Amino acid sequence: MKYLFILGRNVELSVEEIKSSFERDKINFKIISLVDNGLLVETEKNLQKGIIEKFGGVISIGEVLISGTFDKISEELDKKNLYFGTSNKLNYVVFDFNGKNFEKILFYLKQRFKEERLKATLKKLTGNIKLQSGEIVSNVASNLINEQYFVFENNFGRIIEEYDYDSVEKRDMEKPVRRNELSISPRLAKILINLSQVREGEILLDPFCGIGVVLQEALLQKIKVIGVDSDKIVIENAKRNMKWFNFFESNYQLINRDSTKVRVREVSCIVTEPDLGELQRRTPSDQKAKEIIANFEKLMINVLRNLKQHVTGRIVFTAPLVVAVKGKISPDFEKIANESGLKMVLKPIQEFRESSIVGRNIIVME
Repeated sequence: MKYLFILGRNVELSVEEIKSSFERDKINFKIISLVDNGLLVETEKNLQKGIIEKFGGVISIGEVLISGTFDKISEELDKKNLYFGTSNKLNYVVFDFNGKNFEKILFYLKQRFKEERLKATLKKLTGNIKLQSGEIVSNVASNLINEQYFVFENNFGRIIEEYDYDSVEKRDMEKPVRRNELSISPRLAKILINLSQVREGEILLDPFCGIGVVLQEALLQKIKVIGVDSDKIVIENAKRNMKWFNFFESNYQLINRDSTKVRVREVSCIVTEPDLGELQRRTPSDQKAKEIIANFEKLMINVLRNLKQHVTGRIVFTAPLVVAVKGKISPDFEKIANESGLKMVLKPIQEFRESSIVGRNIIVME
């Protein structure tokens, strides 16, 4: 089967998330092509229904219906149902990822729906996403769209799953304790979990758990967790959030200790956002930026040295990407790996926004 993954703003990070997830789940796959934020993938077997909810960097997933010339596509589409609604009113959009015969396919759809006596209207993609590369790509902005199709090079297909941003945001906003400036988003937490390749039933360790964003996203995927934080109040707040989610207490453990000294049982992976340094309200001097970086390197080396012998799999963490006067400054990850007795699995992936003073590097070691 061929599938289209429409990716979020950080295309590089989303691609690595998909690759790690498929490798973990032993899904044989081949990346066919990447156009803008559209990734075309071929898999040996059909993807599990609802798989999009496991991802953090995927907006929607489409299934390729026909590949080939326009004549072949139109001939085969005549045999397929393209609209699965009950109303005779249809609003639809068509994504164009370097689509061959795109205009011909638009005309085919118009005539097809007319023949089926549907009041069909082709809507424009009025939403925009600014990718981390700076490129602007189109996206669906309306909730009044009944069907979404796509033309990706010589492939035509239909969107079959969309990420439910509303429900994720709702549960994040309604939980008892939130820390807007100090916590990563559920979206990024999911990405880090997928990069770790941890499986259902295994144990994830977050040595800087805060109020438990990574923990909750792991528990929602039936992954057991251990959370450590040196701040007693933060641990109490994490407990409140865990109880609000109604997670079984047997599936999580919260420890108020210093992660450079804590003792834990064997775990499958580490996934964490450490202390990235104090919040910066304005661009720091190069000296200040280097100080932030040096403190981070020292912290992570000490934590990883303490915990690595208890980890059987990957170690995934974020690290500061500081925008200083003379440009962006990052930690020396080879130094961290070497002094911790680890090795880099992926090259660092940057995650930042134009307005950010401190962004993130996404790091995977083992």
